[in-house]
Amino acid sequence: MTDVLSAPLVVEFPFTRSLGPVQSAFLTGLRERTVLGVRADDGTVLVPPVEYDPVTASELRELVEVATTGTVTTWAWNPSPRRDQPLETPFAWVLVRLDGAATALLHALDAPGPDAVHTGMRVRIRWAATRTGAITDIACFEPYDGEPGLAEPAPHDGEFADPVTGIVAPARLDYVHSPGRAQSAYLKALAGHRTVGERCPACRKVYVPPRGACPTCGIATAEQVEVGPRGTVTTFCIVNIKAKNLDIEVPYVYAHIALDGADLALHGRIAGIPYDQVRMGLRVEPVWAEGAAHPDHYRPTGEPDADYDTYKELV
Repeated sequence: MTDVLSAPLVVEFPFTRSLGPVQSAFLTGLRERTVLGVRADDGTVLVPPVEYDPVTASELRELVEVATTGTVTTWAWNPSPRRDQPLETPFAWVLVRLDGAATALLHALDAPGPDAVHTGMRVRIRWAATRTGAITDIACFEPYDGEPGLAEPAPHDGEFADPVTGIVAPARLDYVHSPGRAQSAYLKALAGHRTVGERCPACRKVYVPPRGACPTCGIATAEQVEVGPRGTVTTFCIVNIKAKNLDIEVPYVYAHIALDGADLALHGRIAGIPYDQVRMGLRVEPVWAEGAAHPDHYRPTGEPDADYDTYKELV
């Protein structure tokens, strides 16, 4: 059995953004089964619409409605759909130039296999059953052998009831993380409420968390050294914006903490003291929640503050 840990890891950040008049009209139009583009300075129609001309950089506001049918300009087959992709069965990613538009829109094409897809094939939009004002209101494209849609884009004022003014764009990365030998030992020690680093055989500095090599000397490290559990606040910041899904009331303090015996400060939350009384040199100790694999926060020990000269190299 290997001593190196491995576990799935998710990094996720839902980004909330407001929409200008062009993007607001485009997404609200999708909710109403209407596809809007914007006319550029040279008269061509851009779909999806942009707020500024890509050639002249002038502001664009002339909205037009284009067809829900179009032509595939290029494609790639996706044999193994991933989480939250448009379709659960294999499909093609396609660029589709809708009738009346000069640019292509990226989306999914529902097709039985790659042999059924080709550049130049005709397709149409399949609308989602429930639409909220997002690009997912287009469920996908599907093959189409009927008549073309609008021959010429029709002017549109972009006005809809209850317009969409903002969206939440989810960004998420799922991967398997293997921390390596040094950090695996560090994590296993934390599970036993101990903190271990590794000492460089040349400069003799102790690094926490250990990296498997000295960042200064470039020499591999192997000698484990237990540090702490107490330490000194070297610098800190006051957090005033509450993070989503984080059950900590603001304001709170996040600090760099030099554990006794370590030559590198790690970070942790400071609690058990008013946020405006946290200071450089404050002596702290870890507080472990029941069953936790790492300290929940650090609290003051009641000791006198550390002299600046004892931690100035770690600031």
